[in-house]
Amino acid sequence: METDYYATLGVSKDAGAREIKKAYRRLAQQYHPDTNAGDAAAEARFKEVSEAYDVVGDTDTRKEYDQVRQMGYFVGGPGGSQQYVRVEDLIGDQRGGSVFDTFGGIGDLFGQATRRKRPGPDLKTDLQLSFHDAISGVTKQITVSGQTIKVKIPQGVADGAKIRLQGKGGTSADGGAPGDLYVTVRVAAHPIFGRSGRHLRISVPITFTEAALGAEIAVPTLDGQVRLRIPEGTPSGKRFRVRGRGVDTTKGTGDLLVTVEVTVPKDLTDEQRALLEKLRDNYPNDNPRGHLGVEP
Repeated sequence: METDYYATLGVSKDAGAREIKKAYRRLAQQYHPDTNAGDAAAEARFKEVSEAYDVVGDTDTRKEYDQVRQMGYFVGGPGGSQQYVRVEDLIGDQRGGSVFDTFGGIGDLFGQATRRKRPGPDLKTDLQLSFHDAISGVTKQITVSGQTIKVKIPQGVADGAKIRLQGKGGTSADGGAPGDLYVTVRVAAHPIFGRSGRHLRISVPITFTEAALGAEIAVPTLDGQVRLRIPEGTPSGKRFRVRGRGVDTTKGTGDLLVTVEVTVPKDLTDEQRALLEKLRDNYPNDNPRGHLGVEP
C-alpha cells in the first residue's frame, strides 16, 4: 500500500478507465522485455507498470484499493514530513478487528488481480504501398519483432488508414494473451492522378480552340481511357465528372473528376500570329473585366 499505483502509471487518482489503459499500454510497450533485451532496469519498470495496472486497471480491485488508501495512507509527521501509518493502527479493533481482517488480508485483497495474466503490449508499424496496390488491394508480408506476418490490404485503402491485427502484437511476460498490431498504410503518390476518398482527380490540358469551339478529347483512367465532350465556350478550370471511373471500395465506386486547363501557346508561327491578330480585331467589343470596374 506504500506504492502509489496511479503515480506509477503517470495518471491522477481520478483518471478514467480508458486513460489508465492507454497509459499502461504506452508504458508496457516502452519497457517490454521484447524491445529491451538485457535491460534489467526496463524489465523492473515493466513489472512495476504491470503490477499497477493489475490493481487500478480492474474496476473491483481499484475500488478496494482506493477505499484502503482513503482510510489511512499517510499522516503528517514531524516538521511537515509524511509518515506511513498502518490502517489497523488508525481504527484499532473497535469492530473486532482491523480493516485487513475485514477484507480478509491484504494478500486476499489483491490476490485475484495479481493472478490475472497480463496481456502483451500493442505494437505499431508502417506499411508502404504503391498507388495501384492500394487501389486494387493486395496481401503483403511484414516482419515485426522477429515474426513474419501476412497483412491483407482491402481494395481502395486510403493513405493513413490503420489496420488492426488482433493478437499479432507483443508477447505477454507471464503467459497472457498477446497484444494487437496496428499497421498504418502509407500510399505512394501517382504521377498524374490525385485522390479524394473514393474519387480520383486529374488535370487535363486543352487548347484555346478546343475550349472556344468545343471538342471531344481522350482522358486517361486507371484502366484505359474514356472520351470526354468539351462544350464550346468552356472556361479554364471547369470540372467534369466521369461516373464510375474512380476507386472501388467496400462502400462503393467513386468517380473520376476531370479539371480542364486551357493552355496558351508560347511559340507562334507567323501564320498563327496573323490568325490570332485577326481574331482579336474581330472580337466582340465587350469588356471581360467590366465587372471589376476597369476599362478594357
